[in-house]
Amino acid sequence: MKKVVTFGEIMLRLSPPGFLRFSQTTSFDVVYGGGESNVAVSLANYGVPVEFVTRLPKNDIGECALMELRKRNVGTHHIIYGGNRLGIYFLETGAVSRGSKVVYDRAHSAIAEIKEGMIDWETVFKGVEWFHWTGITPAISQGAADACLEAVKVASNTGVTISTDLNYRAKLWNYDGDREAIMTELTSYCDIILGNEEDAEKHFGIKPEGLDITTQGEHVKAEAFLSVCQQMMKKFPRAKKVITTLRGSISASHNTWAGVLYDGKTMYESPQYQITDIVDRVGGGDSFMGGLIYGLLQYPDDDQNALNFAVAASCLKHTIKGDANLVTVSEVEKLMGGDASGRVAR
Repeated sequence: MKKVVTFGEIMLRLSPPGFLRFSQTTSFDVVYGGGESNVAVSLANYGVPVEFVTRLPKNDIGECALMELRKRNVGTHHIIYGGNRLGIYFLETGAVSRGSKVVYDRAHSAIAEIKEGMIDWETVFKGVEWFHWTGITPAISQGAADACLEAVKVASNTGVTISTDLNYRAKLWNYDGDREAIMTELTSYCDIILGNEEDAEKHFGIKPEGLDITTQGEHVKAEAFLSVCQQMMKKFPRAKKVITTLRGSISASHNTWAGVLYDGKTMYESPQYQITDIVDRVGGGDSFMGGLIYGLLQYPDDDQNALNFAVAASCLKHTIKGDANLVTVSEVEKLMGGDASGRVAR
């Protein structure tokens, strides 16, 4: 299996136990995670050699984040040190009709103060097959956006496959950077693009043509996204595949879950899963991306199977507390084969 590199921020996640509200709790559960590190953990669980690149503070909390990555068999050889703090986010887990809530405390984090030239990308990409970044990283700061652009340029020159999860975050993008211009330039280097209707509209002004994306129903959503995929491929001619997840939010505890993949000619649709008792939906998109990268590497001539693996993997993530997906290939393949019984394995 070829080597993968991901780049972004790992954060300290603090959550009230169970379903308590912020105003009720007297303690917080600790988890370390972030979009690109979550993808790296998924890939490591599937046996893929993977390196996570970031900038960490040289203190005890930064070391804890580093230990969490190493515990999950994620490579940390290219992580650099500097700055004074690790970014934090607080998560209040919703239930039934009350949605989850996130509060960020990541200003002036170690990676927010990263600068172009700090990372030796030529060395990072030696022997690497795939590079993944998300729209969260350039939203952190201009320095993070510059470092990300530096990375995709070197990866492109080296012949590395580049993927992105567009990941629009309304609570980020607080600096003076031109979001559309920054994301357009970065995405122009990508071979694989994951994003939903909101991502495409907020970043690039691309909207579905002739269809109401708020209409309920799996097939309507898939059909609506075909228009977005076609517009995305026209805007980004390097892209070979455009993919999205299709989440139907019946309540905070019950979602439907599926995905579509468009390769410029064919629109592939996955089976739809009913996730009726969600344990933790944070990291669902990251687990999809991790499954997709594995699927496209493992089944290079079978986009349908790659998509189905990604959707099944991310379906299972909703049963796992924390940011990262801690499932194995055999567990994903079991669900893909139709066994959703949850029976004890003896």
